[in-house]
Amino acid sequence: MNSNQSPESELTWSRAGFLCLLTAGAVLVHGYHPFVEDAEIYVPGIKKLLNPQLYPSNQGFFASHASMTLYPNLIAWSVRITHLPLEWVLLIWFFASIFVLLAGCWKLGSICFHSPRAAWGGSVLVASLLTIPVAGTALYIMDQYLNPRSFSTATAAWIVASALEQKYFRATLWVVLTALVHPLMAVFSLGFILLMAIEKGIRVSAKSSGILAAAMLFPPVTPAYLRALDSRSYFFILRWQWFEWLGIFGPIAILWVFKSWAQRRELDALRQLCLVSIVFCFLCLAAALVVTIPAPLMRFVELQPMRGLLLVYVFLFVAGGGLLAEYVLKAKVWRWLVLFLPIGAGMFYAQRQLFFATHMLELPGRQPENGWVQTFLWIRDNTPTNAYFALDPDHMRMPGEDQHGFRAVAERSMLADNVKDSGAVTMFPALAGTWQEQVDAQRGWKEFRLPDFEKLRDRFGVNWFVLQKMQTAGMDCPEENSGLYVCRVPESAKPVEQ
Repeated sequence: MNSNQSPESELTWSRAGFLCLLTAGAVLVHGYHPFVEDAEIYVPGIKKLLNPQLYPSNQGFFASHASMTLYPNLIAWSVRITHLPLEWVLLIWFFASIFVLLAGCWKLGSICFHSPRAAWGGSVLVASLLTIPVAGTALYIMDQYLNPRSFSTATAAWIVASALEQKYFRATLWVVLTALVHPLMAVFSLGFILLMAIEKGIRVSAKSSGILAAAMLFPPVTPAYLRALDSRSYFFILRWQWFEWLGIFGPIAILWVFKSWAQRRELDALRQLCLVSIVFCFLCLAAALVVTIPAPLMRFVELQPMRGLLLVYVFLFVAGGGLLAEYVLKAKVWRWLVLFLPIGAGMFYAQRQLFFATHMLELPGRQPENGWVQTFLWIRDNTPTNAYFALDPDHMRMPGEDQHGFRAVAERSMLADNVKDSGAVTMFPALAGTWQEQVDAQRGWKEFRLPDFEKLRDRFGVNWFVLQKMQTAGMDCPEENSGLYVCRVPESAKPVEQ
């Protein structure tokens, strides 16, 4: 048996059962919102596979992502195989991804400390901090909804656990599985275990550097693309605030302390995990500086090297939770409660502030309380499948909207927005010209009236609008809810066909 293995590092049925309870607790603390933020990019791709009649217009802003991953196909296959509604399939996979992540953290902790109690400390701490921001990367450890990162974060824990046990074939299988769902995170995970192999003195083939030879695939930088990149300040590390930089060097300092402690206690797996995490952090920082400072390399900024910190944060909390459990909390239940109840309460409060107009758990079949979501659902149920909508291009940032995606909920085509569609442009520069044209055409949206909506209709074919009260004069509005109006240009205002 490998020195990093022990019978205590195996997941039993009873441990799996407790991990299920821990997963349920994590969902209760951090919430579940299946159609918010990046779900606006991924869910339409799934729905398009299930119903090809959806989104006949402007589908490039989500189809480009869907073409780069098997994630939409996996979810669509799950719906077809189980015959369950998509909402239930998303929830089941969301629960499963958190479970796999926490199980991987438990495995990592048991390998590093040779102690089930320390393993539980690491997994409970990770569960408590799932939605903590990762430095300035605009990432959480795990989002409040299902997306490709949900899978890749979970599998990353198992990739590193397999490498610590020197089961490199198993680690490779996990990397391949990750690459099918989230290619970029697979590269980060592969880089991490290659560093582990180097630290162990294992020869690494030069062929592995082939993953870096895709520079010619990146298109030239255009003004429209630069504009989209500029909307994502977190891409550029020199624009980070001081507290975001603290999110880099704070973990490095803590991991160095952990490494020194592990070295004195002869916990080689923990020492290696901490040391490689430190080196990996510096490599991510160096890569971020390289693609940010020289102007010719700006085309590579979309790779977002600092997103590798997501792995480092997971390993930091596994190590920190293990040390707390083993040497502070021990077998005293009250100590565990004193530590983790306030953490959970704080994270719960933060999520309520973030989604203040929405149920904490947006479960399948539950009537939404969010007025925007209610409006989007009315649109889904009462407008033609080929309806083409326009709404405030900044609507996802508006108070009470709570970052819900129009396409994901309403299942209708939409003119490009200034929030999520700009994110799609940063990854797929070919969309930049279309995005800029459509967003510029909506500039000054809050002042738009009937003649402006007629121009959008004539220029882009948009035939439905979501408006505020002051914009509805002269419009035909069959639905009003919470101050939102679903409208169209009246028949009499249509141009005469030649």
